[in-house]
Amino acid sequence: MRFDELDLEEEILQGIEAMNFQEMTPVQEQTIPIILEGKDIIGCAQTGTGKTAAYTLPLLNRLLCEGNPDNVIRAVIMVPTRELAQQIDMQFEGFSYYIPISTTVVYGGGDGANWEQQKKGLLMGSEVVIATPGRLLSHIMNSGIDLSHVSYFILDEADRMLDMGFFEDIMKIAKEMPEKRQTIMFSATLPPKIRQLAKQILKDPAEINIAISKPNEAIVQSAYICYENQKMAIIQELFNKSANKRTIIFSSSKQKVKDLAYAFKRMKLNVAAMHSDLEQEQREAVMLDFKNGKINILVATDIIARGIDIDDIGLVINYDVPHDPEDYIHRIGRTARANADGVAITFVSEPEQGKFHRIEEFIEKDIYKIPLPPTVGTGPVYNPQTFVHKSHNKARPTRKNGKHHFYRKRNNNKPE
Repeated sequence: MRFDELDLEEEILQGIEAMNFQEMTPVQEQTIPIILEGKDIIGCAQTGTGKTAAYTLPLLNRLLCEGNPDNVIRAVIMVPTRELAQQIDMQFEGFSYYIPISTTVVYGGGDGANWEQQKKGLLMGSEVVIATPGRLLSHIMNSGIDLSHVSYFILDEADRMLDMGFFEDIMKIAKEMPEKRQTIMFSATLPPKIRQLAKQILKDPAEINIAISKPNEAIVQSAYICYENQKMAIIQELFNKSANKRTIIFSSSKQKVKDLAYAFKRMKLNVAAMHSDLEQEQREAVMLDFKNGKINILVATDIIARGIDIDDIGLVINYDVPHDPEDYIHRIGRTARANADGVAITFVSEPEQGKFHRIEEFIEKDIYKIPLPPTVGTGPVYNPQTFVHKSHNKARPTRKNGKHHFYRKRNNNKPE
C-alpha cells in the first residue's frame, strides 16, 4: 500500500514525498489507519520495521488538523536513549517540513545551557516533546512544565525503557497527563512487565504484532568458535582482506570498548569508540564522522544497538556474545537496512557457548560456524551444553503458546 492512498492532509503527503517515502512497511500499513481513528495501540515491532513513521505521520496529521491556539504541549514521545530521541526529531523535521509543528528534544547529559534550552522549549509550549524518562521527570519536578493538555502519549522501545528501570518514572509522567488521551506503545517484545504497563496506561488497545524478535532474513549470520585470545587475530585477518565495509563492532562493557578501540588503532584500523562515558558533543562528533565516512569502524556498547539510523552498514561483529538473545537481534539489526544485504559475525569463546546456544534456540536457527583461519590456530569444539551452567542467566527466553517471552530481573539503575 502506498502512502498517498492514506487519508492524510496534503502538507503531510508533501513531506512524505520530500523524504522519498512511497510504499508502506507492514507495521505502517497496519497501525497508521488505527492511530488516525484515535484508538490506543500496543505494537510489537523491532527496530528497522518503520515504526517511527508509523506513529509520526498520523500524529502530525492530527496535530495539523486540530491546531494549537493555546500554544501548549500536545504530544509526548518517550524513548530510552538520547540517540533515539535525536533520530526521531530528525524524522519529524523531515515529515513536518511543510507544516508549522514545533518540537523540543529532552535528554540528559550536556551542561546547564542544555537544561535551560530544554526548559525554554517546554515552557513555551512546543507541540511535540521527544524525551527520555529521567530528564523529563526532572523537568516536571524542577521546571514547572505543564502536561495537562497532552492528547497523545507515545512510548517507543518500551521494553528497553523497562530494562533500564524506568517503570516508576513512566507512571509518574503519565499521571501528569489527562486520562483522556491517545496512548501508543511500541515494543520489540511483549514480556509480562510490558503487558502490566500497557494495562495501566492504555485503554482497550488494538494489538499489532510484526515479526516478533526475528532477525532480518537479508542478514547473513555466522560465528567463529574460538578461544578468547584468538579474537584479536581473527579481527586482523578479517580486515587484512577488506576494510571497506562500514562496520560496527559490539562489546558488552565500556571499558572493553575503550581497550578494543585502542588495540585496533594500533593495528592501523580507521576506528572510533562509542560508549556512555563520552559527552554528548563527543558522541555526536563520532556519529557524524561515521556517517560521513571519516571513520569506517565503530566499536560500541549496546548504547547504539537501538539508537542509530544508518542504512549502509555492511558488517556487524559481536566481539562478545550479548547477554540477551533480544540484544543480539538488535545488534545485528544495524545491518541489512533499507532493503540492503548485510553480514553479522559473532565471536564465541568457550564460556560464551551457552549464551550463544540460547540465541540459536530463541531465533530457531543453527547459525553457521565459520572455520578459523589457519593463521589463527585451532579453536575449541562447539559443545554448548558443557558451558550452559557457566553462562550468565540475565534473561531466559521461553516459549509459551508458540510465542517467545522474557523474564528479567529488575534493573534499578536509572540512567538518563
